[in-house]
Amino acid sequence: MPLEAVLQPEYWPKPASALWAVVAFVVGTAVGSFLNVCIHRLPRGLSLISPPSHCPHCQYRIPWYLNIPLVTWLMLKGRCQNCGASIAARYFWVELLTGLLFLAIWLRHGPASPVMAAVYAAFSASLIAATFIDWEHYIIPDEITLGGIAGGVAVSFFLPALHGRASVAEGLGQALLGAAVGAGIMYSVLRMGKWLFGRQRVGLQGLTRIVFSETALHLPDRQIPYEELFYRDSDTIRFQAHRLELADRCYRDVEVRLSPTRLCIGAEVVDPASICFMEAWTDQLVLPREAMGLGDVKFMAAIGAFVGWSGVLFTLMVSSIIGSLVGLMAIALRRREWSSRMPYGPYLALAAVLWILGGREWIERWLRV
Repeated sequence: MPLEAVLQPEYWPKPASALWAVVAFVVGTAVGSFLNVCIHRLPRGLSLISPPSHCPHCQYRIPWYLNIPLVTWLMLKGRCQNCGASIAARYFWVELLTGLLFLAIWLRHGPASPVMAAVYAAFSASLIAATFIDWEHYIIPDEITLGGIAGGVAVSFFLPALHGRASVAEGLGQALLGAAVGAGIMYSVLRMGKWLFGRQRVGLQGLTRIVFSETALHLPDRQIPYEELFYRDSDTIRFQAHRLELADRCYRDVEVRLSPTRLCIGAEVVDPASICFMEAWTDQLVLPREAMGLGDVKFMAAIGAFVGWSGVLFTLMVSSIIGSLVGLMAIALRRREWSSRMPYGPYLALAAVLWILGGREWIERWLRV
């Protein structure tokens, strides 16, 4: 058949055809396979391109015929063909989830606007990657957050209909406004949370030895990297030391305050960079803590760039409802620690997906009631 005929729109099935729904699902599973690479490598600072897909246990390079989404994992029963090591079920579920989400987005937007469906599908892929990375590592990489902001603004420039606008200026304005509102509200919540819940008292079983190394605080049951404690220069670890030992001197019954820039031992002020090791005996210490991380602020800005200010308000409202329901369920099941360990990024991602799949229409119907 001549190439000219193939390129004619009449040659292809209509967007409402079931064929395109199947294509959306298949493409989604393939994208999900790539998302698994992102989820594994981005938090570890590894290249997404090199080396090619391989077993993390035996470094066996996976050939294309053993890299078929969904099928390969089921066929190999979740194990590497070369060494037999277990392959996490997450690889299968990410592929399936991405395929189903691409299918849902196509059914919702594809028949009316295939381009809009493609944009929302790409956006949802970033939400899935952010969700699983945040769930496992409690971070959302800048490649997703800052890249999402830039992507949302760029798409809004070329496709103002993303925000229901006709002109380039209006589309761009809605993207910038959405990013600003999303970041502004989330940063306000972060600051308010810091003011209300910015300190955590850690009770110890009598006098307990704690160690401050160059990279982390070492408690009897865990170690906490300093980057998880110090978000700003004013964040401070406080405790009353029954005994405090440094490399060259020792103190007794002294108040200690450690921040990123100052170590205060009683009235003495020391540069913490000059202290490579400190050991203390105390029965209680106060740690700084965050209501949420700065990554959530940037993530909300990226979401706002795609969904606009109204989508931001919907996302924040629905994510808080979802978080509350998870908390209540955890309490009912006597698993309170579930909700306390769950990062907030997945709630934001789920709420943003609900907006894509019809949140605007739900709000309009609710307002008309």
